[in-house]
Amino acid sequence: MMMKKNLIILLVLFISGVQFAFANVVASSLQPENLRCEYLENPIGLDELSPRFNWTHKATNAAAFGQKQTAYRIIVSSAIQILHQNRGDEWDSGWVNSDQMQQIEYKGKALRSDRYYCWKVVVKDEKGVVSAWSKTAFWTTGLLQQNDWKAKWIGTNELFDPSQKDCNLSDPWLRKTFFLQQKPGKAMLFLASVGYHELYVNGKKIGEDILSPAVTDHTKRARYVAYDIATALKPGKNVIAIWLGTSWSIFGPYVTTGRPNTPIVIAQTSIYNRKTPVSGTKPVIVVQTDESWKTHASPNKLLGSWDFAKMGGELWDANKEISDWNAITCNETKWSKAIVYQPNLILSAQTVEPNRLFNEIKAIGIEARPDGSYRVDMGVNFAGWTEVDLRGNKGDKIEFEYSEREQMDQTFNLHSAYIIGAAGKGTFRNRFNYSSGRWITIRGLKYKPQLCDIRGWLVRTNFQAATNFECSDTLQNWIYDKVKWTFENLSIGGFVVDCPQRERLGYGGDAHATCETGMYNYKLGAFYTKWMQDWRDVQGTESIVGDMYDLKFARKQVMSGRLLNNGTLPHTAPTYSGGGGPAWGGIVVSLPWFVYQHEGDKRILEKNFELIKGWLSFLDSHTKDDILQRFGGDWDFLGDWLWPNATAQGMNNNKEETLCLNNSYRVFNLRTAAKIARAIGKDVEAERWGQQAEHCRAAIHARFYRAADYSYADSSMANLAAALLAEIPPADLRADVMKRLEKDILVLHKGHINVGITGGAILFKLLRKEGRDDLIYAMTSQKDYPGWGYMKANGATTIWEMWEKDLPGHSLLHSSYLYPGAWYVEGVAGIQRDPGAPGFQKFLVRLPALKATSLVWAKASFDAPAGLIKTYWERKGDNLRLEVTVPPNCTATIQIAEADVKNNIKSSDYLKIKGFKNGYGLLELNSGKHILNLNVIDKLSFRKL
Repeated sequence: MMMKKNLIILLVLFISGVQFAFANVVASSLQPENLRCEYLENPIGLDELSPRFNWTHKATNAAAFGQKQTAYRIIVSSAIQILHQNRGDEWDSGWVNSDQMQQIEYKGKALRSDRYYCWKVVVKDEKGVVSAWSKTAFWTTGLLQQNDWKAKWIGTNELFDPSQKDCNLSDPWLRKTFFLQQKPGKAMLFLASVGYHELYVNGKKIGEDILSPAVTDHTKRARYVAYDIATALKPGKNVIAIWLGTSWSIFGPYVTTGRPNTPIVIAQTSIYNRKTPVSGTKPVIVVQTDESWKTHASPNKLLGSWDFAKMGGELWDANKEISDWNAITCNETKWSKAIVYQPNLILSAQTVEPNRLFNEIKAIGIEARPDGSYRVDMGVNFAGWTEVDLRGNKGDKIEFEYSEREQMDQTFNLHSAYIIGAAGKGTFRNRFNYSSGRWITIRGLKYKPQLCDIRGWLVRTNFQAATNFECSDTLQNWIYDKVKWTFENLSIGGFVVDCPQRERLGYGGDAHATCETGMYNYKLGAFYTKWMQDWRDVQGTESIVGDMYDLKFARKQVMSGRLLNNGTLPHTAPTYSGGGGPAWGGIVVSLPWFVYQHEGDKRILEKNFELIKGWLSFLDSHTKDDILQRFGGDWDFLGDWLWPNATAQGMNNNKEETLCLNNSYRVFNLRTAAKIARAIGKDVEAERWGQQAEHCRAAIHARFYRAADYSYADSSMANLAAALLAEIPPADLRADVMKRLEKDILVLHKGHINVGITGGAILFKLLRKEGRDDLIYAMTSQKDYPGWGYMKANGATTIWEMWEKDLPGHSLLHSSYLYPGAWYVEGVAGIQRDPGAPGFQKFLVRLPALKATSLVWAKASFDAPAGLIKTYWERKGDNLRLEVTVPPNCTATIQIAEADVKNNIKSSDYLKIKGFKNGYGLLELNSGKHILNLNVIDKLSFRKL
């Protein structure tokens, strides 16, 4: 009895000791979260041999300050059970003393094809306390070597006839049956197609992706998508079915010898009994595309020819439906054998988010018209899918016309149709194409449809939103919302199209107007990494303009312009076609640099360095006496494009002002390239390009400077901005040239903008850099022509191609004028990159240089690569309230007038006055939520800070 009591006492003392020990354990201030691999959350099918890891932190005490990572440890395992034991059998980084949490390269065992890898991270905080492990993340590899592909490309024997108004091809079905002894543990299917595709297993569609794969230069490459199909398989007979959509397979610039002008597909899967096969395990079966697959025409076909203003739509014939075409029960006796093809294409993983449906859009009005048609108002201009429930007699053809103009039934030949089957009812729904517009005209119905019969969805790449912004000015809020909505409608297929209805081309010049807006509002690391690969693919080929099937534009009878095998670039990627100028190809220098500044991604600089060298070398070959000369055809040397009243003035490619702007832009390219070279240790090129920029700067100034009014060339807003951004004026003249630009905006044009796509992107980049929020605000506040307020006054729901609304043939949903989208975050909300610390672990907060009567308050939350940043400021009389949330493991620098700092602020452990310079105080804020209430003494607190 006494022994039992002693045991109980000892047990109680032991438990109490454990409780006491746990009570005295100091919790870490940090918890790693938001794990990403190659910018993606748990990606499958990556073919990157050295993937990179990113994470951010959650503060375990949201009210605390100064949370900082001082070390990290990453483990990567081949199985979840091993990872749960905190063992990294593939890689254990060990403790690394560093605050780095972005772009950390995997340095473990060589990766193998078609394998599962899981990983997690643990960190030490500012006191050296170890955090809890993060949640588990994973990625799977794709087929890492070209010889891993054993499947064959297959399709049908139908070839596209470009002489037809509408495509002559039916979107084909393909299928393969096979047997399994038991339900498998692992089956990853890799599928690449030229043309869109959908995948089905045993009658079930795999995944929610649509319009797959991402758009790619099909003269060189096809992207494969990985699908986990293990759960859809079962013991016994199974069927894998693929539905191909014609789409990009017949795009003129992609026509090439060796590849049929028809949709084709290659796919394979290795099926294992175990979920995580051990090394050396052989699959129980390999299913791959070959001549044994069967094919049959589907009820769907492309209307149009996938050409300029001929993107068309889709025709569905319900009388051709086979309900079980993708199921085991389907009778294949009337199906044909697939045709094997041998295109010479590189197979690469699709390392960008797929397309998805967003924002269900409901019809708001239906008008019955005298001609028997019905006009449907969807309430908003959008690019996406529509779905309409229908009734009628067998054989009735119901037609849909799409328009972005209220007074027109159809714009840009966008139309679809549905033929009623024996059931007497059905639903039209897009599958391998999309429309763009606000109004739908329906013809052929014998009754008035109901609002609930008609639905729409935005289609876009499935990147994540990063930012919310709002301010006291309703017009600015309208512009911000419409810029974002327009950007989303243009981001289809892993690149930004100029317009979704007429061309669907990836213009480099337009990208200047969209890319920083995109980065400040969305998570686009994977998106822009993919688009840069597209630019590498198209280098060496001239652009083409005109009929894609006119042989005078042929590249050795291949429809992508002349293949020159030098550093030249077409004006669009991956699409080749379209006009442009040096600022179009020059995106290959600017975009990698912007991504590097935003994401801290050196790899994008390294991967594109030869591309940049080639482009600058091409420009050098057209330079004389340090002045870039006009080159190319009519559409190859454009400067600014679509400035106010541009169409009345004609094309600008042969004018002196265009030569000036393109030369200034070239210097901007050279200066940016020198920074890129310096960032990756290419000092020889950095020095050469820096010297080139100075020589060209002097030549441009000597030739184009107009001393009488401190301007350049034609004294235009575009040339003034380009010269200033490229640092053309000598230092002693820069202020005068800047004053001349200010006069151009405020006096000569009464606060209105007077530039177009490229000139506007340059102008807003310059003014953001200079902190001239007052000039940007003047232009964005105008309510008459030209300006964004004019669009609002004229009922716009998206941003137009031109400042003018009613010129025929121009788009009302376009990439032209999206450049204010970056300013709202960077200028008004004040969240800015720190030029010396890419990636936002260090960032700047600068209040806008605006009068008190302009804006009263603004707020934003920006999910930056390093964590969630929030700002809020409000002015009431002489009082200024500023709230800044700095993410864990980050610091912010705020610049405020010196008098206000001295009057209001004292240094603390988490807010330090770093010093005073040029009348300003620099405040450094550690992580946490900071609230500053200032009694403003210096009335210039909101000038350029």
